[in-house]
Amino acid sequence: MRRAFEAVACAGVLAFGLSASASAADVVGSTANLRAAASTVISAELNHDGAAACGKLYAPLATTVDGRTCAQRWDARSARLLAKPGGGAALRADLRALATAPVTFHGLYATIALPHPLLGGTTRFYWTAACWMLMS
Repeated sequence: MRRAFEAVACAGVLAFGLSASASAADVVGSTANLRAAASTVISAELNHDGAAACGKLYAPLATTVDGRTCAQRWDARSARLLAKPGGGAALRADLRALATAPVTFHGLYATIALPHPLLGGTTRFYWTAACWMLMS
């Protein structure tokens, strides 16, 4: 009888723990959400679509700078990147790696280990406004 009680109590604690984990995943975006956000940014760069990339940038990075909108700056960035030897290949390699690249979460921040990091040597995202936003 005691073992049955212990088993029921253990199952209850486990169920509560899994429920709390699921709730946390709902509050802070999932790995799949993060991979989707990274895919949007990489695809936008490959397609010279600065506006789509800006839709996934942390707000301070998406502002107008020196009279150039975020989309104008990212269009120029994409053009520079794709003009470099191997630039397009690097983005395509990142796109292929997304499905299996290691993801690390630190509270509202997450990084994804891509072969060619997107910004500043890392691919770091911030969970805000119910979505992952790329930050430097």
